[in-house]
Order: sequence, then C-alpha cells, then structure tokens
Amino acid sequence: MALDHTNPFAAPSTLDYQLPPLAQIRTEHFLPAITDGLEQQRAEWEAVATSPEPATFANTVEAIERSGELLRRVLPTFWIYTSSLGGSDLDALDEQVTPLLTEHRDAFLLDPRLLARYDAIADAAENAGTTRLTAEQSHVLGLLRSEARRAGVGLDEAGTAHLRELNARISALETAFGQRVVAGMAAAAVPVTDEAELAGISDGDRASFRRSAQDRGAVERGVDHLITMILPTSQPVIADAESPVLRSRVQEASVTRGGGHDPESDTRGLIVDLVRARAERAELLGFPHHAAYVAAGGTAGTTDAVMDMLTGVVPAATRNARAELAELQDLAARPSPEERPLVTAADWPFYARRVRQERYDIDLAELRPYFELDRVVVDGVLWTATQLYGLTFRERTDLPVYADGMRVWEVFDGEPGVAVDAPDPADAPDGTGMGLFMLDPYAREGKRGGAWMTGFVDQSHLLGTRPVVTNTLNVPRPPAGEPTLLTWDEVNTLFHEFGHALHGLLSDVTYPSWSGTEVPRDFVEYPSQVNEMWMTHPVVIERYARHHETGEPLDPAIVERLREADRYGEGFATTEYLAAALLDQVWHQVSVADAPTGAEEVLAFETAALLDLGLDIPQVPPRYRSTYFNHTFGGGYDAGYYSYFWSEVLDADTQAWFEEGENGGLDPARGRRFRDVLLSRGHSGDPLGFYRELRGRDADVAPLLARRGLL
Repeated sequence: MALDHTNPFAAPSTLDYQLPPLAQIRTEHFLPAITDGLEQQRAEWEAVATSPEPATFANTVEAIERSGELLRRVLPTFWIYTSSLGGSDLDALDEQVTPLLTEHRDAFLLDPRLLARYDAIADAAENAGTTRLTAEQSHVLGLLRSEARRAGVGLDEAGTAHLRELNARISALETAFGQRVVAGMAAAAVPVTDEAELAGISDGDRASFRRSAQDRGAVERGVDHLITMILPTSQPVIADAESPVLRSRVQEASVTRGGGHDPESDTRGLIVDLVRARAERAELLGFPHHAAYVAAGGTAGTTDAVMDMLTGVVPAATRNARAELAELQDLAARPSPEERPLVTAADWPFYARRVRQERYDIDLAELRPYFELDRVVVDGVLWTATQLYGLTFRERTDLPVYADGMRVWEVFDGEPGVAVDAPDPADAPDGTGMGLFMLDPYAREGKRGGAWMTGFVDQSHLLGTRPVVTNTLNVPRPPAGEPTLLTWDEVNTLFHEFGHALHGLLSDVTYPSWSGTEVPRDFVEYPSQVNEMWMTHPVVIERYARHHETGEPLDPAIVERLREADRYGEGFATTEYLAAALLDQVWHQVSVADAPTGAEEVLAFETAALLDLGLDIPQVPPRYRSTYFNHTFGGGYDAGYYSYFWSEVLDADTQAWFEEGENGGLDPARGRRFRDVLLSRGHSGDPLGFYRELRGRDADVAPLLARRGLL
C-alpha cells in the first residue's frame, strides 16, 4: 500500500540538502512511513537475491546501497526524535518499531542468497581478472561478506530461527533499558527547599535549578530548586556545593539510579536478561562470549588485546588516584586535624576544585562568564574548522528545527586558513554548500542524557546526497534573557562532538552505508578526541574565551594554568573510566552458565568485579555504574566502551603530529592532510591503514601515557 501523500515522508524533501520538513512531522507520521519503507526495501532486496543475471557489483552491492529510499528519509528523523525529544508516545512507538527493525536487519544479514552473490563477485574479480573493482569497492565487498558471516548466515534453519529470536529480544531489552535510564534521571532529581543548602553554587546554576523546578511542576509541591542529573556518576554541582549534606544527597541519588529504589526505573532485571541473551547469541555464533564477538568486528580484533591495554594501566592509574586522595584528605583535615574527616566520593570533586584553586590559582566556576555558548561555538569550534579545513559557516534561520533553541549553519568548502566568513548570500544561493550543521544544546525532559552526534542525511556520491549533521548536548537552559554560560567540561564536550560532526561533514565516499562515522566502534571516537586539542590552543582560546559582558579576553596566564590544571586529577579520571570500561568487559565476558540469573545479583556482581580488577576504591566509583550504563546496556557500546581509550592512543599520537606543524599545530597544511587522508574516507578502506598513511607508522602509545601521567 502506498504511503498517504499527506505524510511528510511520502516524497523526498524539497528543503535544502533534503532536510526533513521538521515543522510538519508528528508522531503519528512515523509508523506508516517505517512499515511502508520496510516493505519496499524488502522487495528491493528480494529482487537482488532472485535476479537471474550474473552477480556484478552494480546489480548487487550498488543496488542494495540504493535500496530503502523511504527508510533513509524516515529512520534518521525517528532516531533523533526518540533520543532528543522522547515522551510517552515516542517511547511507546520506539518499543513497537525496534523489533520490526531488528527483524528487517536479520532478513538482510541472514540471507544466504545475498552472500552467494557477494562471493560470486569476489571470485570473478580474483580469478577471471575481467571484473575490476576499485579499492573502495573491494573493501566494501569484503565488509559485506564478513558482516554476513559474523552475523550468522551459515547457521542451520533451527539456529537461524533461534538467532532471530535472540536478536529481537536483545533489541527490545536495549530499548527498555535506555528508557528506564531516562526515567531514572528524572526520578533522581534532588529537590531543594532551603536555599541555604545552595551555598557556594553560582547564581547561574541556581537560576537553572529554579527553571527545572518550574518546568517539571515541582514548585507546586513547594520545591523551589530541582537539581537534575546528568548521565555520568559525577554530578557537576558537587564540585561547588559547600554543604556536605547536599553533596551527599546528590551523590547518593546519582549512584543509586536504576538500583531498585524506584520500580519504574529499575534496570537490574534488564541487565541480567541482556547479558544472558548476548552471551547465548555469541555462543550460538561460535564465540566464547559477547566481548569476543564485538572485538572481532573492531580494529582491536581480540579481547586479549583489549584487556591487555586496559588492565595494563590499572596499577599506575590507581596509584595516582590514591596519591590524589591523600592530598585531598590533607586538605579536608586542615580545619580540624584532630578529627580528620574522611573524604568520600561525594567530597572528591569539591576538594579537587580547591586543590586546583590553591595550586593553579584557578576556580573553574568563576571562569564560566568567559565561556558563553554562542561565542564558544562560532569563535571557537567553527572558526577552528575554518583555519584547519577551509570550512566556512553561514547561519540559516529559515530552515525548520525540531526543538526551541536549536541553530542551523550551512557549511561551505574553501581553502584552509584563508576563508573566515561564509559566502555572502547573494554569492552563495541556498543549498549550494557542502552540507548543514545543526546544534541542539539544551537539556529537556524526556531527552536522553549525555552528548552525541547523529544526522538526518549521510553523504554519498552514489546517491548524490550531502550531509546534514547534528550535535546534541544537555546544557541546562538559563532563564529567558540570560546568557548560556558553559562549564569547562561543556566546552570540551562541544569540541569533542564537533569532531564527530567533522567526520560526517567531510565524508567523501561513494556508498552511504560506509559514510562518515560508519567506521568500527573502536575507531569512531578518534577524530572527535583529536578535535578536543584545539580548545586550549592559545590562538583559539583567545578568540572564544571572552567575558560575556565586557568582551575582555581570559588572561593568558590563566589559560596556561588551565592547561596545567587539566593534567591534575588524571588518577581519578583514568580510574573512573577504567572501572566502567572493565565492568563493560567483565559483564560481557561471562558465559551463559556463569552469568547472573536474578536482579538481586547485579550490584554484587559489580562489586566483585571491581575488587578482582583492583579498582575497588570507594572514593572513585565507576564513571557509569551498571544500572545506568547506557553506553553498554542501552546499545551501541556494548563490550565496546574500551573504544575511548583505544582511540585515545591514536588521538594523542596525532596531537603530537599536529604540534610539530606551523603555528603551534594550527597548521592548514596538516589540517588538509588530516582531512584528506582520514576524515574524508569513512569506512571506504582499512581505518588503521588510513592512520598509517597519515603518520607513516603505527601509533605510539607513549604520548597517551605521558598525557595521563601513566609513564
């Protein structure tokens, strides 16, 4: 049945860059478009699989890449809406759609007729010598063949049926986990009725807490301020709050999320079911456990490689963390050395902030007036992309957005370090650039926590599409008329996420399925981590770090101390990361026989794992505890949270390479090479091969160890 013509997804968008008509889209439009799109693409796949013509790259791989036009219009928007807007209607729809999409993907990956055609193309290219494939085509063909085999295409009929059941169950559990994490963040919000408890907290944060109380109806219950949660364990407000009682309340609310105190957001049973289902699937596919299955699809290759890297730095990281703790303990004991109060996890950020103040004469909270959102984005993030990659940006206020506070820029291509301003509209008609960049900065109820990059349209020469990329953050929205002032960590997040955006915007590949960030999970964080280096570059920070009222630049001496202060606390930062990354591995290296069987076992399993790994420091909880570890149990980074550290080896080595260039690394020639050799290539070839082409060798781990104080 043809999709109703009034549905905004029924026809290609007429907006620039095929941006969906966001102003017209409502929740009820998604399901008809998705179900019709699934039916259409299945018919297209069937036509390829049953074609009587000899298999060629054009009539098989390219035909598959062209298929699913309707789904390409609707699914990116659906995923963006469910993660960024949420709400009961979208959540319910997500639960309904997820099994349909899982079944659809299985129909593709588990079709032996398609694999037979891939193999025939490969045989013809290898044996006859008459079928010539480009390097990109050969790589994509190899990916399709290995992906199908790794997915289980060779199983017998009973095994295939069981695999489909497991895949459907896993997808449903992941969706449910993600929704409960959002519910847990809302349930854990800490009410404050006595403003005296907010001593030490900035006026801007207090205003944000007041707005949260108003937006969520808490004022009607006598709550004037509501401290909402961010996804990680450590909550920013703890670093500022002078009240140990408030710090303890916030920390307790954070670490107990999903642990059963609130039945509506209890994730423990979901964790057990997910771990067991993933382990069962891995064993069905011939892997010892889920972590091995995941590693085989990444650049790491094996869990031994992952574990050797992570466990190898645990002793140095925990040694540094304990040394930092001793210093904080001394600081806490100064007012009453005879009592010597114990520093807890709730106190660590508070006292660490004071160490930074004393040692580096820096109070990060007092620097927030220098980090106004618009200036950081335009004069920091976007300006740097101009200098390095030749991109210019013109804001588009005429295009629709899906939430208040979003901004859109059209992106143009030029010469690195030359073009500073976007073309005049008269010289650059709408839609003539290389793509769109969209920013959704503000937290809202129903929005998934954290920050991420996604997009509405992928770049592809085959389809003639140009990228429409989004960055999504969760910055507290200030009261109307007041500026959005960022924390130092939020500035870092902006630069990080824009590194992902660059990977999508600068993509220059043929096939949409392998465009931009569609690279192995343990490689995808590499470009984003490289982009973080520019936030403290002297030329860059001088442009964006200016007082929002006076325009006065941040004192260069303070900037230098900021760089030094950034190196403080690596013991804590590395230990909390390793605790999460290794928890992820331990959960996914269990067999079905050894996996927990009940919800009540989850926290005990976590405690035992941390003890066994030597990461049982009470003052340094994991960056994400199991019960709200959305990266791994919400899907996407399951058995793959190690990717950040794995990619950071490449990132630190690349930073050293940039710094060898002109202008302290802000070198247009090196920017162009990094763009051409790495950012533009998506998964059109071997990612580590691209890295070797850039550096002339494999990555050296020494720069990372030095950066984190682990030498």
